[in-house]
Amino acid sequence: MARMTAARAAVEILKREGVTGAFGVPGAAINPFYAALRAAGGIQHTLARHVEGASHMAEGYTRTHPGNIGVCIGTSGPAGTDMITGLYSAIGDSIPILCITGQAPTAVIHKEDFQAVDIASIARPVTKMAVTVLEAAQVPGVFQQAFHLMRSGRPGPVLIDLPVDVQQTEIEFDPDTYEPLPVHRPAATRAQIEKAIRMLNASERPLIVAGGGVITADATELLVEFAELTGTPVIPTLMGWGAIPDDHELNAGMVGLQTSHRYGNATFLASDFVLGIGNRWANRHTGRIDVYTAGRTFVHVDVEPTQIGRIFAPDYGIASDAKAALALFVEVARELKAAGTLPDRSAWAAAAQDRKATLQRRTHFDDVPIKPQRVYEEMNKAFGPQTRYVTTIGLSQIAGAQLLHVYRPRHWINCGQAGPLGWTIPAALGVAKADPQAQVVALSGDYDFQFMIEELAVGAQHRIPYVHVLVNNAYLGLIRQAQRAFDIDFQVNLEFENVNSPELGVYGVDHVKVVEGLGCKAIRVTDPAELGTAFEQAKKLAAEFRVPVVVEAILERVTNISMSGTNDIGNVVEFEELATEPGHAPTSIRTLKV
Repeated sequence: MARMTAARAAVEILKREGVTGAFGVPGAAINPFYAALRAAGGIQHTLARHVEGASHMAEGYTRTHPGNIGVCIGTSGPAGTDMITGLYSAIGDSIPILCITGQAPTAVIHKEDFQAVDIASIARPVTKMAVTVLEAAQVPGVFQQAFHLMRSGRPGPVLIDLPVDVQQTEIEFDPDTYEPLPVHRPAATRAQIEKAIRMLNASERPLIVAGGGVITADATELLVEFAELTGTPVIPTLMGWGAIPDDHELNAGMVGLQTSHRYGNATFLASDFVLGIGNRWANRHTGRIDVYTAGRTFVHVDVEPTQIGRIFAPDYGIASDAKAALALFVEVARELKAAGTLPDRSAWAAAAQDRKATLQRRTHFDDVPIKPQRVYEEMNKAFGPQTRYVTTIGLSQIAGAQLLHVYRPRHWINCGQAGPLGWTIPAALGVAKADPQAQVVALSGDYDFQFMIEELAVGAQHRIPYVHVLVNNAYLGLIRQAQRAFDIDFQVNLEFENVNSPELGVYGVDHVKVVEGLGCKAIRVTDPAELGTAFEQAKKLAAEFRVPVVVEAILERVTNISMSGTNDIGNVVEFEELATEPGHAPTSIRTLKV
């Protein structure tokens, strides 16, 4: 048998589980692991500037390709607590990441030793497993179990805490005979799928709601085939966006209180049956449950049995991995189609596309300062179907989801459930690291951008190019809009006159100077007619200098983005002019029908 330190055994397991990249910040209590990482080779490490940033980089890395598992590394004290936000984000969106922390020696963990904290207890509510390993011989088994758990059932993150003496202890471990544990995912039965299809066939106006689980299961091709076989329009959720191309004849648009389309909500409210696959009925998708469910029959397919009935009781539930279920849905649908017993849904599907061509929002404005809608119109022109968009939260994300276009799975990479400010920059770096040839485009408001702006230096140091679209109105725009219900505009105004950059007026932070100071490139745009040129220049600068390039659009100070103030998907308020002629929405998926 081979003898090696427990830390080296852990690194060897990472490699055999398919890990090729990691993100982190070294420290005294994790240095033995870093020594093993260097000695073993085979895993490329990216040094973050903030440990929370490392956790979000790991998330972006995981979300980019099927099978990826991002790894973030730090000490267990302040580094571990910094990574809790990343773990919360990952558990909320079913993203497997592995957080490895270095702990104080076992003998002093409970003696208030320097930077010693019970990180496993802190992390347990936001992980599938969080454990401090006290016996070195258990390290291989704990890592093996970690990968098994991260991949099985509903995916999610794991934290492994390694005391420094445990890392350095030699153990017997044979990496050449190591094998990952089999992954467990529940699978639907033929009888269950047949019943669900009978329910679908009995309806007149059915829809499929495709959640992030369809993308996680790498089942988007099966989804599209099933939709085409049955002629059923598809509503992707925010996390499922890209599961069916935006321009597909059966894509009916998104539904919700905020990140939704007018036509998507209208089609959903006209439906009488909903088959949800790999979705969790998130509250900003459903809004009021009584409105969402009224007059509709529901079938819910989810890999996590306890997710079924969590928000509301479906008429029928199936615990299954999305890919396993969709494979059977396709099999049964093919048989029914061959027998000529599938209903004709062409009129219903055509009605959904007719709404798509008539219920549109205006994007073309020539106003100065720039209206945000124009930014997304120009992004649609500049960035093609291959673009991987990355964003987290705010009016920028909401408007982006309403107006941008996504055509492929894993090309809208959005922190959905947690929505932490600052997520976008490090996540975009993780995405660009996972897919160096991709056109990665991040989208932030000014506050999200400022939260973890130091991570841009990671892109400069490690030559990780991407384009970051920064829409700046010097406001906490989403919170300001929410405060309208309380008749206040309080502590959300970021404006000030920068004594070093008086040309900015009241827009305060000189993002161009900060970005350049961090080793990246930046372009400021004040005229909407110059946005297209700026985006093209940004792509060229990113390719030439191999660093992040920021395009800052100076927006009008106050814009209210379409959303419901009553928690009702049937009552979304449209604050701006709607499109009434094709030139109002020149990049819409369907040419406006007037």
